[in-house]
Amino acid sequence: MLSRRALDRATLARQLLLHRDERDASGAVDHLVGLQAQEPQEPHVGLWSRLARSSPAELDGLLEGRQVVRTQLMRRTLHLVTADDCLRLRPVHQPMLLARMLGVLGRRLPGVDLDELTAAGEPLFAAEPRLLPEVGRLLAGRWPDALPRDLGDALSSLVPLVQTPPRGLWRQQAPARNTTVRAWLGRDLLVGPPDDVLDALVLRYLRAYGPAASADLRAWCGLSGLPAVVARLRPQLRSWRDERGRELLDVPDAPLPDPGEPAPVRFLPAFDNAVLGYDDRSRVIADEHRGLSVTGARLVLVDGSVSATWTTGGRDDGGVDVTVRPLRPLTPAERDDVEAEGTALAAFLGDGAPGRLTVVGGPASG
Repeated sequence: MLSRRALDRATLARQLLLHRDERDASGAVDHLVGLQAQEPQEPHVGLWSRLARSSPAELDGLLEGRQVVRTQLMRRTLHLVTADDCLRLRPVHQPMLLARMLGVLGRRLPGVDLDELTAAGEPLFAAEPRLLPEVGRLLAGRWPDALPRDLGDALSSLVPLVQTPPRGLWRQQAPARNTTVRAWLGRDLLVGPPDDVLDALVLRYLRAYGPAASADLRAWCGLSGLPAVVARLRPQLRSWRDERGRELLDVPDAPLPDPGEPAPVRFLPAFDNAVLGYDDRSRVIADEHRGLSVTGARLVLVDGSVSATWTTGGRDDGGVDVTVRPLRPLTPAERDDVEAEGTALAAFLGDGAPGRLTVVGGPASG
C-alpha cells in the first residue's frame, strides 16, 4: 500500500516539483506531456516552478520557432505541447474531441453537416491565422440557424488547429488566432497504429503522474477505451493499493521518494495538471478544496499539499505584487517559506523588478 503522503511525494518528484529540474523547457514540456494553457501566460509560471533555469525568452523562442504549440488536446482543453506530440497525439484524441464538442454544441448546430463545415472552415484557417468567431461569421450564411460563435467553436475540434504567437508570449496580450497544424508545422498528422501511440501515452503518463489508477488516467486525457491499453501493458507494470483500496499502476523505474522527504513551497499556475491530472486529487488537494482546481484559482503547495491561493497585481513602477490567501493556518516556518518563494515569483513576474509579497489572513499557528 502507498500512503497519501507517499503518493504526494511521488507526484511532486515526477511533476518536477520536489526539486527544480535541470532539463530545458522543451524537455520539461515533453516529460509532462504538455502544460495546461487555457490561460496563455500560465505555462511560464509552471516552468518557473519546476526548472532550475527557466527563462521566458526560452519558451517564447520555442513558440516562435514552432517547436512547441498551443493546441486542443487532453479533455478538450488547450495544452502547450511539443510539435511532435501535437502531430502524434491529435489523431488519437480526435474522437474524444468530437464527442465532447457535440455534447456541448450538438443541439446548437441545427442542420449543420459537420463534414461540410470542416471542408468549408479548414481552408480559411489554412490561408491565414484567424479568430474562431471570425470564421464562424464568414460561414454563417450557409447555416443561418446556428450562431457564428458556435460554428467557430465546433471548428476548433473538427479541424486540427494551433493558436499562433504572439498569443502565449511572455507578458504579451494578443487575440487567439488559429491556423491549421499543417500550415503552421509544415507536416501532416502522424496517422499510424493507434495502439502504439496509446501504449506510449499511458507509459508517459505514469512516468510523469504515477502511481495512478485507470480512472486517474482517463480524467487526465479524457480518452475512452483505455482498459484495453492497460490490460495490454499490465505485464510491464507494477501494482500498488492506495489508502482507499484503489489499484494504482506504475512503471517500475519511476521515482518513489521517501514519504518523509521535505517538500518545498511551490506556486502553481491556473489549471495545473499536477492537480487536474487525476480523478482522485486528494494526494495534493483536500476534498473540501477540490472545487478550486477547476475555477482557475492559482494554488500554493505547502508541504506538498494545496494550502493557499495566490493572485497578482501590477504596479506603476513595473513591479508585481503577489497576494497569498492561506486555506489553513501556516506555521511561522511555513509562512517564511511562502514569503521567500512568493517574493522570488514576484521578481520573476516583474522581469527582475523588486516585487512585494503579502499574506492575507490565515494567522500562523503555534
